[in-house]
Amino acid sequence: MKTDVMATPLWSTASFGEAADTSPMELSDLGEHLQHCSARSGRWARLRCAAESMNGFVSTRLVTTLALLSLPILLLALLL
Repeated sequence: MKTDVMATPLWSTASFGEAADTSPMELSDLGEHLQHCSARSGRWARLRCAAESMNGFVSTRLVTTLALLSLPILLLALLL
C-alpha cells in the first residue's frame, strides 16, 4: 500500500510566526456578538436547546426509556 507524506503543511496562519492567541479586543467582540445572538433568540432558543438535549438523552437510552415508559402502563393494566 502506497502512502504519500507531505513535507510541509497546506495551511497557513495569520500569526506571522508568533503565538496564535486571541487578543482581549477579539474576546470582547466575541462576547458582545454572543450576547446579541442570545438576546435575539430569546425564550425559543432555550426551549429548542432543552428539547435537543432531551432528545439526545432519550435517544442514547432508548431501551431504558421505553421500559420506564411502559412500566406504569403495565402496572395499571395489572391492577385493573
